[in-house]
Amino acid sequence: MTIPIPPVSRILLLLSGLITFSHAAPKNVLFIAVDDLKPSIGAYGDRLAKTPNIDRLAARGLLFESAYTSQALCAPSRNALFTGLRPTTLGLYNFEAHLRDALPNAVTLPQQFMRNGYRSEAVGKLFHVGRGLPDDRKSWSVPFLDPSAPVYALKESEAAADMTTREKRNQRGAFYESAEVADETYVDGKIATQVINRLKAAKARPDTPFFIAAGFHRPHLPFVAPKKYWDLHDPAKFKLAHFRTAPEGAPSASMRPNSELGIYRGIPSNGVVDEATQRKLMHGYYAAVSYTDAQVGKVIDALDRLGLAENTIIVLWGDHGWHLGDHGLWAKMTNFEEATRIPLIISAPGVTTRGSKTKSLVESIDIYPTLLELANLRRPNSTPKLEGKSLVPILRTPTASVNDHVLQVIPRQKLLGRSLRTSTHRLVEWKRPGAAAHTAKVELYNYSTDPEEKKNLAASQPKLVARLRQKLHAYPEAKPQFVRGRAGSAADPTIDLLFFNRDKEGQSEDRPEP
Repeated sequence: MTIPIPPVSRILLLLSGLITFSHAAPKNVLFIAVDDLKPSIGAYGDRLAKTPNIDRLAARGLLFESAYTSQALCAPSRNALFTGLRPTTLGLYNFEAHLRDALPNAVTLPQQFMRNGYRSEAVGKLFHVGRGLPDDRKSWSVPFLDPSAPVYALKESEAAADMTTREKRNQRGAFYESAEVADETYVDGKIATQVINRLKAAKARPDTPFFIAAGFHRPHLPFVAPKKYWDLHDPAKFKLAHFRTAPEGAPSASMRPNSELGIYRGIPSNGVVDEATQRKLMHGYYAAVSYTDAQVGKVIDALDRLGLAENTIIVLWGDHGWHLGDHGLWAKMTNFEEATRIPLIISAPGVTTRGSKTKSLVESIDIYPTLLELANLRRPNSTPKLEGKSLVPILRTPTASVNDHVLQVIPRQKLLGRSLRTSTHRLVEWKRPGAAAHTAKVELYNYSTDPEEKKNLAASQPKLVARLRQKLHAYPEAKPQFVRGRAGSAADPTIDLLFFNRDKEGQSEDRPEP
């Protein structure tokens, strides 16, 4: 039985030091973003993956088996995560406008932590920086750092030195490199070192909670990694994608050229590669994942060694998936499963059960409110309101659910493909923003019977299509792509600025991402 202490007696005991007020220290956050990382991870059941460190992280937290990006492209996926707003709300689907151009008063996730006394720092690729896009200064307590490092370690891997600027834009160096070099030769090794230094400095500031973000570049093309990570994998074990054509009955907008891949030496400009090259691409992707996994391990080991782990929430997030030859596609920029499904692991001491998994549907924009709730912080009083849902109920009870469905979007051929993913199906509606619903082209896939998306079932299942479209239409209409200097309108070409080459149908190829 607990005997209550009278107020006067409590004061006397406090003055004598026999009891103290209970005050929990603020939770720190270590946010790890990995570019182009699909769930090619051992903890996700991929037997070819060599990812012991991410597997270790999964063993101390909750692994989300059904997590999805908001858009399968770097810049918009990151804008969505850091604002808690969908690309269709922001009107940002490409690299041509900065977040603050479209939403000057946005309160980003790290910015909200800063407003609550946190020191917010970023090393590596968090927001997409490049192609005219600067970092978001308002999000960090100190300027972000993306360490300088050569893309290639070997001279023979580089693009020809005598190329013109235009040629270099459309033809880069080798699509892979396996060199006998140290991890720190490439940028991700330098990022890990810098993040560890930030953690050491944070340890020396015990009264200042931290939000430290680490953004690793690989496995983004080119697949460069020290040779020891290539040697972890037996290339003979990689099997080519079973289904390498467009789905039967799918609209042309669902597919795209492999132009991101085609800019690298050794790949035809149309991105169509022979079987030997496909195997080399798969080997390169998995080697690059193993390299980044090692850097993640160094950071987490440092967190443990410094005694910070017990009070630090760790999030590992892949910004989108990646096609490895399925549907004949390579890279991202589609609404198919391989491009939209992502890895997400959250370790929250005192909340998550170690080594747990959940099949509950979640999306990238859910991370923002989740971290706020875990850190006992309020949501920002800003407009528009956060669109994601807190995943804390799932972190506490993995069988819980907060989403009946999740949404993705991708632009193509001046259309927007809005995708609604349920636990069993995916509906995609292709049309211009603001256009009448009857102008749309529609896709429907049943993952219970057709996990490889071989056939579009929209024509044969009109009732299900109508029911899912009703759910989709409950959301606001998608905004057109924001264009600097003028307001977008439904008549604007939605994504002309994402394209640069004309294809044979008079549409356009995707501009590859740097």
